Amino acid sequence: MDYDELMNCTRCGFCLPSCPTYIETGQDEVHSPRGRIAIMKGVVDGIIEPSEEVKRSIDMCLGCRACEPVCPSGVQFGHLLEQARDAIYQTNKQSVTTKLTRRIAFNHLFPKQKQMIRLTSFVGLYQRSGLKRAAQKTGILKILPENMRAMENVLPEVPKKKEMKERPTHLPALKKQKKRVAFFSGCLMDTVFMSTNDATTKLLQYAGCDIVIPKSQGCCGALHGHSGEINAAKEMAKKNITAFEEEQVDYIITNAGGCGAFLNDCEYLFKNEPEWQERAVKFSKKIKDISSILIELEFDKLDLQLEEQVVTYQDSCHLKNGQKTFMEPRQLLKSIEGVNYIEMKDAGRCCGSAGIYNIVESEMSMQILDYKMEQAKKTNAKTIVTANPGCLLQMKLGIEREGLTGKVDAVHIVDLLLKAYEQKKF
Repeated sequence: MDYDELMNCTRCGFCLPSCPTYIETGQDEVHSPRGRIAIMKGVVDGIIEPSEEVKRSIDMCLGCRACEPVCPSGVQFGHLLEQARDAIYQTNKQSVTTKLTRRIAFNHLFPKQKQMIRLTSFVGLYQRSGLKRAAQKTGILKILPENMRAMENVLPEVPKKKEMKERPTHLPALKKQKKRVAFFSGCLMDTVFMSTNDATTKLLQYAGCDIVIPKSQGCCGALHGHSGEINAAKEMAKKNITAFEEEQVDYIITNAGGCGAFLNDCEYLFKNEPEWQERAVKFSKKIKDISSILIELEFDKLDLQLEEQVVTYQDSCHLKNGQKTFMEPRQLLKSIEGVNYIEMKDAGRCCGSAGIYNIVESEMSMQILDYKMEQAKKTNAKTIVTANPGCLLQMKLGIEREGLTGKVDAVHIVDLLLKAYEQKKF
């Protein structure tokens, strides 16, 4: 643990009102940033035993980093959380099932795009072959938890295996070239959410960007870093730094808040490796979210139009708290003719997705989601917009749980912007 960072916390309590788990547990300090830091320090000092209760407090944290912007001491809680989880999961005994699940996910799935494509193609086969319809009719899916059954229903229609394997490495600007950029395609984004990646690159082309997409890039490593697999996260960061540093580009564009924030902050992983830290700093400085570059290139001043509707926006925690990108998505949405933008209350509070949190901490995740949907409904929005794949699925899940399917939709901001541009232009 970074003891200096632990000591930076002055126990002032400014973080408490920003913490979803502190609020939802009835203001239990064990589930607050201040409380968790006190527990971490207690374990390091030998005052507190690293018990199951300690692990529970750390596991319950969403990792949303909402405590960071409000902290007067600038405590990097996200770093402390990752270090604590690394210490817990690399030293504590785990069940055979947990070990096997983590090994498959962290070693053989996310880091290997071929495996991601293979798994996604099976999902696509399930969706297109009639197996999905049969499974729903027979009721066999009832063996799954309720939120998992609903999640199965809101997954996007995934592309075919051939489409996922034949991805472009260069796309020219469709207008006068203003910038040369690289695109971080990610793992889930370039499989399950491939159409959103395609919409992102199309927007960049319309905005005047020449795009390179390095084939040697891979998973960002965020899920590993957040789940106590820091060494694996470092290896993936090294792979991506190497893949992009040879490209002479103005920016590296991301379209997933979680990926972008982790890449934007990856230099801290190499505090004991000066050479890699220097390379990571250069890499991180080029990371830019799609909404930021679109505003820089004045995309909001183009003719954008949709049918009249109320739209609201759900912040991606890591885009807002990690990349400090807050106003740009709102500015883009407000620029669309026909859109009546209504800000929902607590738009910046976590939706409860948080990587795999909605699977491993289902009860708390659904509690947080219910509050989010309550605020979204008050806006009377037809469309809920977000900027991260996990948030998107979570909001779709919320719509399903509220019985609003067909009345309300959740979309990634780039899909909405592309529709708005092409509807007016063509």
